[in-house]
Amino acid sequence: MSDHAAHAATDTFVAHRNLLFTVAYEMLGSAADAEDVLQETWLRWVKVEVGQVRDQRAYLVRITTRQALNRLRTMSRRKETYVGSWLPEPLITAPDVAEDVELAESMSMAMMLVLETLSPTERAVFVLREVFDVDYDEIAAAVDKSPAAVRQIAHRARRHIDARRPRSVVSAAETRAVLASFQRALETRDLQGLLDVLAPEVVFVSDGGGVKRSAQRPITGADRTVRFLAGGLAKNDATITLDPTVVNGHPGFVFRLDGEIDGVMTARVEDGRITGLYYVRNPQKLTHIGSQTPLTLR
Repeated sequence: MSDHAAHAATDTFVAHRNLLFTVAYEMLGSAADAEDVLQETWLRWVKVEVGQVRDQRAYLVRITTRQALNRLRTMSRRKETYVGSWLPEPLITAPDVAEDVELAESMSMAMMLVLETLSPTERAVFVLREVFDVDYDEIAAAVDKSPAAVRQIAHRARRHIDARRPRSVVSAAETRAVLASFQRALETRDLQGLLDVLAPEVVFVSDGGGVKRSAQRPITGADRTVRFLAGGLAKNDATITLDPTVVNGHPGFVFRLDGEIDGVMTARVEDGRITGLYYVRNPQKLTHIGSQTPLTLR
């Protein structure tokens, strides 16, 4: 590859890097694995005669999708032996991500967990079609299926997701207001305040990866959730600080104990109360928190 061609290949890759990362992350739920996929995509891209590629963006998305599918199948086996509940690796995102409603919804912890219930091919098709509006012919080339088969897969995946996705989407302002009440209650160890802000049917999912204390299975119900949180608070007299931030396009917190990062927390809010609470404590999923520049996606 000539110097001119190498520069052209680099410029094109850099121009689409955010998009490619987001495609890989939405398919994998892991920023570390998404970065690995981008590295694999780059290694394949530099071997291509870029000048012969008619639609470079589509070609890069195709390479990324194929590499992510390979990685996703490996990760599925890895998750079978994961200790406790698994949550996606949280991303600290720029505030403007929330303005892209479809992207923000698809990246929420709640939706990412729903995506986990799809097969690898269904997930790839759903993400490419519903989030990034890739046409069926391009998706077909990426997943090695016919366009007709891809349409059927897309329909099946959409029906599956619609039956499981959160019932309503509330504004970021409403979510922040509810989370501010949650923050006050948790920082002051006000158990009644926690009960007041949690919906009776709230589901609490925590991910410690077998390294940090967490519930081995999702906890359902406000009383049980508060008892679990109270148990953790009783064993630790450290100063609790919840730093508001944007997690996966939605309001959330970086949770600190005596100033040290303990985890990242985000929530699903419906009708003025928290119906889903997600807490990532696994240190392997927090290595970039604190030093990460908020991501601008797409």
